[in-house]
Amino acid sequence: MSDLEMYRRLLAIAEAGLYYGKDEFDKERYQELKKLSLELLSRVGRESVAELFQLTEQNEGYPTPKVDVRAYIKQEDKVLLVEDKKTKEWALPGGYAEVGLSPKENIQKEVLEETGLIVQVDELLGIFDTNLRKDIPQVYQYYKLIFSCSIIEGSFVENNETSNMDFFALDNLPKLSVKRTTREQLEYLHKQKNTYFE
Repeated sequence: MSDLEMYRRLLAIAEAGLYYGKDEFDKERYQELKKLSLELLSRVGRESVAELFQLTEQNEGYPTPKVDVRAYIKQEDKVLLVEDKKTKEWALPGGYAEVGLSPKENIQKEVLEETGLIVQVDELLGIFDTNLRKDIPQVYQYYKLIFSCSIIEGSFVENNETSNMDFFALDNLPKLSVKRTTREQLEYLHKQKNTYFE
């Protein structure tokens, strides 16, 4: 088990203890364990302790992997990517799955919000487990569900999350937001015809 995996496991134990714990003294210990695990995580990642704390405070309930849904939209031999407004990095359109919506509804909502496009969701192309990645430290484990989609209608609409969208050939990709989308994922999905689990 790597340092990152151990630190994430410590954080999960601390958050589970805070969620289920009844004794105030135990809760103090779990809070201290959480603080220490965030300090350790900040040493192997890019986020500060304050940023990590803010991220973990948005969580409610028992700690489980998060679900991220993404749309893979091809036009000829190019794939649709969106540019993040803050980082100016590019990724497949998508984001966290919201409670109460099916994966298909989540994809349609995310694509519409980030691109202005109305899409038909065709099939599940892949499920990627970020816990298997060693290149980018992440506080949480994510399951990335990537669906192939077809454009029904629409054009780019300015929004709060993305500043642009465009189609790119795999040999001419812009700077990717590698926490969201990697070159390896795009290359695999480009050749994909059946559901893939990693």
